[in-house]
Amino acid sequence: MNHDYIDIKGARENNLKNIDLKIPRDKFVIMTGVSGSGKTSLAFDTIYAEGQRRYVESLSAYARQFLGNSEKPDVDSIEGLSPAISIDQKTTSNNPRSTVGTVTEIYDYLRLLYARIGVPYCPTHNEPITSQTIKQMVDRIMELEDKTRLTILSPVIKAKKGTHKDFLEKLTKEGYIRVRIDGEMRLLEEVDALEKNKKHDIDVVVDRIVKGNDRSRLHDSLETALKLSDGLAVVAYNEEEILFSSNYSCKYCGFSVPKLEPRLFSFNAPFGACDACKGLGITQKVDVDYLIPDKSKSIAEGGIIYYKNIYGTENLEWQKFAALLDYYDIDVHKPIKDFTKKELEYVLYGSKDIIDYKLHSRSGTQMKKSEFIEGVCTLIERRYMETTSSSAREWYGTFLAEAPCPKCGGKRLNEQALSVRVGGLNIYEWTTMSVKQAVAFMQELKLSKQEEDIARLILKEISERLSFLHNVGLGYLTLDRLAGTLSGGEAQRIRLATQIGSHLSGVLYVLDEPSIGLHQRDNDRLIKTLKDMRDLGNSLIVVEHDEDTMLASDYIVDIGPGAGIHGGNVVAAGTPEEVMANPNSLTGQYLSGKLKIEVPKKRRKGNGKKLEVVGASENNLKNVSVKLPLGTFTVVTGVSGSGKSSLVNEVLSKGIMHALGRTRMKPGKCKKIKGIENIDKIIDISQDPIGRTPRSNPATYTGVFDDIRELFAQTPEAKMRGYEKGRFSFNVKGGRCEACQGDGILRISMHFLPDVYVPCEECGGKRYNDETLQVTYKGKNIYDVLEMSVEEALEFFSSLHKIKHKLQTLKDVGLDYIKLGQSATSLSGGEAQRVKLASELQRKATGKTLFVLDEPTTGLHTHDVKKLIEVLQRIVDNGDSVLVIEHNLDVIKCADYVIDIGAEGGDEGGNIIACGTPEQIAQVEESYTGKYLKKVLEKG
Repeated sequence: MNHDYIDIKGARENNLKNIDLKIPRDKFVIMTGVSGSGKTSLAFDTIYAEGQRRYVESLSAYARQFLGNSEKPDVDSIEGLSPAISIDQKTTSNNPRSTVGTVTEIYDYLRLLYARIGVPYCPTHNEPITSQTIKQMVDRIMELEDKTRLTILSPVIKAKKGTHKDFLEKLTKEGYIRVRIDGEMRLLEEVDALEKNKKHDIDVVVDRIVKGNDRSRLHDSLETALKLSDGLAVVAYNEEEILFSSNYSCKYCGFSVPKLEPRLFSFNAPFGACDACKGLGITQKVDVDYLIPDKSKSIAEGGIIYYKNIYGTENLEWQKFAALLDYYDIDVHKPIKDFTKKELEYVLYGSKDIIDYKLHSRSGTQMKKSEFIEGVCTLIERRYMETTSSSAREWYGTFLAEAPCPKCGGKRLNEQALSVRVGGLNIYEWTTMSVKQAVAFMQELKLSKQEEDIARLILKEISERLSFLHNVGLGYLTLDRLAGTLSGGEAQRIRLATQIGSHLSGVLYVLDEPSIGLHQRDNDRLIKTLKDMRDLGNSLIVVEHDEDTMLASDYIVDIGPGAGIHGGNVVAAGTPEEVMANPNSLTGQYLSGKLKIEVPKKRRKGNGKKLEVVGASENNLKNVSVKLPLGTFTVVTGVSGSGKSSLVNEVLSKGIMHALGRTRMKPGKCKKIKGIENIDKIIDISQDPIGRTPRSNPATYTGVFDDIRELFAQTPEAKMRGYEKGRFSFNVKGGRCEACQGDGILRISMHFLPDVYVPCEECGGKRYNDETLQVTYKGKNIYDVLEMSVEEALEFFSSLHKIKHKLQTLKDVGLDYIKLGQSATSLSGGEAQRVKLASELQRKATGKTLFVLDEPTTGLHTHDVKKLIEVLQRIVDNGDSVLVIEHNLDVIKCADYVIDIGAEGGDEGGNIIACGTPEQIAQVEESYTGKYLKKVLEKG
């Protein structure tokens, strides 16, 4: 048996056409091809699935029962397989407790580091808190000069009012002779009554000794002093003093820290989490903008949404609120924007005084009350926490937004955990550094010899993991960044860095487009990382479309030639040079330059109108202002983490949506956005799924399914049976299979494991009952239509203009291979984005619409990128505007206007480096994009 190759025979999964293929082992192999050609079916659904299945089958029967049965892929045989690990683009956990630090395990090592060598500091006095043994105290005293006169005192009372008469008598009875009261040494028998209302300090003199070699007397005296004052002792000599503490507590204010252990630094454990927000760093607070969206209205006009429908009624809640307004003489007819700061505070947060008021019930009963009256914000927040009704909670929730926790300020940890420092930083400050800054900090960290010995291995692990993250182009991320806010590409590269850290060899890694969201500048670092993984003795199979990555690979497999039923064959397989020389390979043609996306002959100047963002400072944006010409195809680019998404998604998109009436949109920070009157609609086409359940599919999302159901309801068979349009919906009772409620599959909930889906036995996965499936159009029932690809459906419905038009838009965006009824959950981010684009293309252009797309080339082969650019240019030709965030140079070179943000990511980004046509950007020396764009434009 030859172990140099992974030998695949008869692969037929999805659209694969019974292919045989030999892939070299321990090499960096690229699988490419147009969208829908079958690359993922081969790489993930066949090779990875079989490698995983065999590994699971090698486990004991006991272990397998927890992992469930993995189905064997449709393939005759695969030889030479290694255990397989998949690093795909499924975004990391949306759990608000999951951060970059926890996902990469760096935070676990950090917790260990702080527990082992961290030094607690008093937050008030900024003094290190150390716990000393009596031996250490004696050693410190023995460092003083011989014959030094020492006084050992026990600080028993610290700044407490009172005469302390009983306490002083007790000391006398115990045989003590001297005390120091408020800094003055006195004999106990001579102490007069102390002033009752003054704060006093009392230290008991335990021993007076001349320093010599008598360690045992010192030891006994210190022990007595520590016992008297719960762990504190003072040694006075030559006008100086040393304060010793046997507790982990501040010598001055008593601030104490429990024993340092890793769980103290975990915001997921009650031991270390802030007790107000339970370690989330955020709390639900009333957002005044949601409560009072229009401040020009008065309370009487419904300015406060909460009281809008009960103003002036007999409602007891309103009567109570009216009593508050009367007490402070607040005018209900005055616009809220004219309220004084004090008036608004009373309305929102309640009375400062006890108010006497009367309530009248509808039955005529009168109740007298005397109490503080809550403001509307405190009322909503309390009710939200107390109510047991889900509808009431939902109603109160409409006024709430996330706000930083008032106690910890968003730091997630309690005061004790935050008091511990390493290298001058507490663990929260450490996680707010970017990976790049953290790498530099680790190199400059100065430790004592003992600390270095303790922490050597921990520091090595942290430094290695940080450098892996830096090497895959994530140097701009901070460790406290929520995992749910990462893009698919970032999440994948984090998992890639974690895998490199594990130093495994002999493993088969299957990756899905790791270069997504990565600027050309960082590509080289990613490629080096992939090669390092290969050099450890691993096999890499990477599904990828990026030209640089393909040219750097050892072997390319091109699947095609087309998508869907036109794909599923191996068009070319070999080194990059061999694939480029193959005339049948579309990928090879683009790599060699025989085929290319042409640079437009002219750039549009726009329609003369523009949008202008003034003083944007969201996230890392440095108070930037930028103009956006309307009626153009504009691209925003820059290295990862430079601030593109902050500018486009947070500031511009949300700012325009808010201005157009979407009041629940919180715009990013900026002074103002000019020119919004030139826009009447903004369409944000993101890569979020088109639906989160298997019920959602391209046919329902684009609306074509409504027309198809209408058509089936018009057939003679349907009319004869009295079936209407609703009969052909799988979402309502009537025509659907009731066993699976129209899902076609049944979800089996597994405890502690992902849910398992199995086909419905009643309908065999067809979603409908037998009666509905007996109605046919041109010999096909409704289930057959849902199983058609867009291309087949186009031909089938070619005579029906309305249906054909909607299907044609799906074909135009390069999705002619997907099935009409394909579950939304099985579409990639790029496919979901193009389904949304297709559904928007059906509408008539208004000339005042702004389309915003975030990296639409995700998952697209160069040939598909060409189609996408044609669609986007068509939108602009119709008079609308397109704004795209993109790294793909083919898209950038076709733009009318480019905005380059940078220069670096994170804190070193957030500036506008250049604006203008691609040709103008290419001339700007500081622009990384310009440098790469110049080469592309020179090729033509």
